[in-house]
Amino acid sequence: MQLAILDDYVNAALKMADWQSLPSNIEVTVFDQHLGHDIDAVAEALAPFDIIVAMRERTPFPKELLDQLPNLKLLVTTGMRNLSFDYDACSARGIPICGTGMTSYAAAEHSWALVMGLAKNIAAEDADMKSGGWQTGYSAPLNGATLGLIGLGKLGSQCATYGNAFKMNVIAWSQNLTDERAEQCGATRVDRDTLLREADYIVIHQVLSDRTRGLIGKAELDLMKNTAFLVNTSRGPIVDEDALVTALNNGDIAGAGIDVFDVEPLPLDHPFRSASRILLTGHTGYLVEEGIRAAYTDALEDVTAWLDGSPVRVINEVSA
Repeated sequence: MQLAILDDYVNAALKMADWQSLPSNIEVTVFDQHLGHDIDAVAEALAPFDIIVAMRERTPFPKELLDQLPNLKLLVTTGMRNLSFDYDACSARGIPICGTGMTSYAAAEHSWALVMGLAKNIAAEDADMKSGGWQTGYSAPLNGATLGLIGLGKLGSQCATYGNAFKMNVIAWSQNLTDERAEQCGATRVDRDTLLREADYIVIHQVLSDRTRGLIGKAELDLMKNTAFLVNTSRGPIVDEDALVTALNNGDIAGAGIDVFDVEPLPLDHPFRSASRILLTGHTGYLVEEGIRAAYTDALEDVTAWLDGSPVRVINEVSA
């Protein structure tokens, strides 16, 4: 039996869980490079595998791909939700999709690291110091500034806590946000345009869906102050990348901190790599050891339970 672990870019999977505890007839293969976006090529690479452990939403599994994987019997995703999997197609094939635990704080911490890095010009100051320079310019304050949170769920509410700790004015908006929820989180609910106009730092914490795809485009960027910063650690397509590049290069906003992208890994020729006023990380917001260890430990448990005939953490509907 063949088991594949996908998109393990930092080669953590085999260190974080005891895969050797699996029966000796199971051969584990780790893919530490992305298989690409050509479905036929991905299908060819994964055709031999009975079990696939996928890093959440790195490699999509639409029906078109699943139809080309006749050996697939179990699909595991890190996290308890994966919007890039076709649940119905897996259910129709009798393929359980099992999830795992992950940390609930890492992305919020990463968002705040980007806020701090932008406000205090850390990357530019570091590069200047290492090239022999000294002081590139002013930093921006957090104390007294306005933090605008798009989304006030588990991660957004943590960022509200950080903002209040730094004595910021915290405002928030999302489609279903109530005054009561905002007050509970130490924020004030405002409408979307007010948030875009007033915030000095805008941090996005929303799930990618039909109504959030392209949520921040040219019109929304035009509403922002030219001294404001945008941070996105949620999903790339929430922000129109072309519009953001234009806004950054024209100085329409002060800067952006971006951890997520339309295409991942980010292509070498992507304009973000040469844009001004941008702080980039490679979708590392979730990458803390505690979370990765929990994910791979649970993934191994998912596989073991399935082999024993009692799958756990199944997130799609599969007939018994």
